[in-house]
Amino acid sequence: MNETGKTKTGATKAATAKAARAHQPAETKLAELKRRLLEISDLVAAGAVLGWDQSTYMPSGGARARARQGATLGRLAHEKSVDPALGKLLDELAPYAAGLPYDSDEASLIRIARRDFEKAIKLPSAYVARASALGSASYDAWTRARPANDFAAMLPFLEKAVDLSREYAGYFAPFEHVADPLIDAAEEGMTTASVRSLFAGLRSELIPIVRAISDQPIPGDDCLRGSFSERAQLDFSLSVAKRFGYDTNRGRLDKTHHPFCTKFSLGDVRIATRVDEKHFGDALFSTMHESGHALYEQGVAAALEGTPLGTGTSAGVHESQSRLWENLVGRGRAFWKHFYPVLRDAFPDQFRRTGFEAFYRAINKVQRSLIRTDADEVTYNLHIMMRFDLEQELLEGKLRVKDLPEAWRARIQADLGVAPADDRDGCLQDVHWYCGTVGGGFQSYTIGNILSAQFHAAAVKAHPDIPLEIAKGEFGTLHGWLREQLYRHGRKFLPDEIVMRATGGPMSTAPYLAYLRAKYGELYRLDLAPLPEHL
Repeated sequence: MNETGKTKTGATKAATAKAARAHQPAETKLAELKRRLLEISDLVAAGAVLGWDQSTYMPSGGARARARQGATLGRLAHEKSVDPALGKLLDELAPYAAGLPYDSDEASLIRIARRDFEKAIKLPSAYVARASALGSASYDAWTRARPANDFAAMLPFLEKAVDLSREYAGYFAPFEHVADPLIDAAEEGMTTASVRSLFAGLRSELIPIVRAISDQPIPGDDCLRGSFSERAQLDFSLSVAKRFGYDTNRGRLDKTHHPFCTKFSLGDVRIATRVDEKHFGDALFSTMHESGHALYEQGVAAALEGTPLGTGTSAGVHESQSRLWENLVGRGRAFWKHFYPVLRDAFPDQFRRTGFEAFYRAINKVQRSLIRTDADEVTYNLHIMMRFDLEQELLEGKLRVKDLPEAWRARIQADLGVAPADDRDGCLQDVHWYCGTVGGGFQSYTIGNILSAQFHAAAVKAHPDIPLEIAKGEFGTLHGWLREQLYRHGRKFLPDEIVMRATGGPMSTAPYLAYLRAKYGELYRLDLAPLPEHL
């Protein structure tokens, strides 16, 4: 047979296959879609296992190979994510999805998978591999550079991260601001302008509270300092997470440089914390924080596993759960009414002479400080706003990477009246910029703070006895409401949709500001003016 004959035969076979596929029932195509998405999910999960290992137990000598391995898995997952056959399958399933209820699992899967595909095809696989390799190598370097106060060692990594972040944005042009695509990746629908507007309104309300508290005597926290064994802290922290509802048959707790939560499957959701044997609270509150993320991931409906729907809605909504369990519950008066006697039993030598009120004030002490992860609830968001502004300047080219340390010192001095003596407690303190990208991440922490109070208020409105139950060490009603209203849906809905469904209104700073004013007004005996009506 000549070449022309071969070509005709090949074309005929392709046309036949296409026709056969077109006549396949929608259920068969949906099954094929899920099979393809499961392969992608498995590759991403394998990469997450490597990341968890690097952040916990991997010897330093494995860093170079780990960067290559992560890049390989990232590239393979991306190649499957942009396979034209996947796009055709989604096209063929579009009419089927249109005939289903918007909130059905099937329609949501096809809708979200289509959105992910359209984003993924804009990114070259080579870029994905380069970004993954840089993130792994940069993180490894950061674990040594921060303790050594060596910003110079991180300078080339951070410069590459800024360049790669700009390159990422370029694939999604046009945009109003270079950070917009990065922000949208974390908080779909939000932009630099919308975040700036949100921050401006919140900042105007926070500054007077910070100033009013700063005029008060700073509570002592000597009771939190001393000698606290690592094992005892980890045991107590894990016991609290389990009481919240964290299922250790589907998870575990480990140590790391920077606390995190990671998910390999619905049956394997892990948290990692850090421990300071000279200061109580770091391990506990970090574990509470990460267990909030884990509760969300463990609560996703089993039917969504292995699909793009099988995780949280957005970074900000996810962060709302870590902040809810860490702060609104874990730093609350009701929680410690039950757990302070338990804590005293666990650490009798350290806390037997400390009264409840002294302890409660110590863990809620408001003080201008250098370290974001140690910051109190009132000043925390000022740390976030500073980082957000600095990364915008880096991406815009207004701030050179080599000038970041000095810019950091000037900004934190202006905002919080303190300045770091070195880069270890300055621009090296957060791992985020040293994982391969700059921009699009920090705003989610403040969004999480705002939404934590909004979700909590909605839960208490639906079940007014929740505070009384927490005072008894019972969390089933709160956990159950969150699981029903938020967790089980995974990523089926956009952030603003899930907020509206769960709380009955759009995202609002009012519940958060009301929470801060009530809690810290009582702690510091403040006479705070009423909130503006527009909030």
